[in-house]
Amino acid sequence: MGCSFSGLNALYDAVNGGGDVWINDNRFRIVRQLGEGGFAYVYLVKEVISDPSSASSVGLAKKVKDPSHLSDDGTYAMKKVLIQNNEQLELVREEIRVSSLFSHPNLLPLLDHAIIAIKPTQEGSWNHEAYLLFPVHLDGTLLDNSNAMKAKKEFFSTSDVLQIFRQLCAGLKHMHGLVPPYAHNDVKPGNVLLTRRKGQAPLAILMDFGSARPARKQIRSRSEALQLQEWASEHCSAPFRAPELWDCPSDADIDERTDIWSLGCTLYAIMYGVSPFEYALGESGGSLQLAIINAQIKWPAGPKPPYPEALHQFVTWMLQPQAAVRPQIDDIIIHVDKLISKFSQ
Repeated sequence: MGCSFSGLNALYDAVNGGGDVWINDNRFRIVRQLGEGGFAYVYLVKEVISDPSSASSVGLAKKVKDPSHLSDDGTYAMKKVLIQNNEQLELVREEIRVSSLFSHPNLLPLLDHAIIAIKPTQEGSWNHEAYLLFPVHLDGTLLDNSNAMKAKKEFFSTSDVLQIFRQLCAGLKHMHGLVPPYAHNDVKPGNVLLTRRKGQAPLAILMDFGSARPARKQIRSRSEALQLQEWASEHCSAPFRAPELWDCPSDADIDERTDIWSLGCTLYAIMYGVSPFEYALGESGGSLQLAIINAQIKWPAGPKPPYPEALHQFVTWMLQPQAAVRPQIDDIIIHVDKLISKFSQ
């Protein structure tokens, strides 16, 4: 996980004020910042190849196994994480390890990474920095797109809703099909990248595997149940979090159907721009947790003509409070394919 850098001392300044960054043997120029959150920053970067005519100077192309992940114009997204302690360091290492397990067109691939030690300064206390390189999708997330559409009172068509959702199902099927199965644990519009395509439904790619873990967990005591709830409160976004992660029984078998709940919430959000339970946050005396545990869904006004009732029934099918009767991803895919054939004619 190490990396070879030219001018390590200038690295921090380069990332914060423009300039060049080396990730292992490849050099990237910072174009602009795309976003930030917590201790992470995301930048648009462009690969710099020192001598394009040299046969040995092939840059990232030499490292990336799947050429479809390479950018036509050399631009990528680079996530920089400031690491302040060993716990954060292990979380980043786990994210890198888990990301390397997946290879699917609807899951964002990690192209390269580096973790370097940084001498602490008087201003900051972090002792490592991580650099993660991904393909770039400049049309933003599903959340970004939904917010922009909501401001214009626009909605996705029924066909686009189903096609976006179908792609998310395909990515999750890959994760759930591993041995052992992995759960994403934070499926939500903010973790779905969309790329607009002329004459086609948007391309949807699930990202951010920082919360992904082996899906199946046996809970056999109150302390284990409370430990899972605490972990979920830190890693699973509240409006999309499954009921069993809010109030876990002392004897429970947790599996990948926690993602199916989040997927149901996300289908609702593709249609209406929010989770089906966020209304509880705005109600006097309302409780998000109670609304989720009791699966109290409220259907807002949508487009004219409205979405077909079959989509509402589909959401309700996924949002069953008892995980044991919730469908699996293969069941979801069979059903969404039927709906696509029905509503895309």
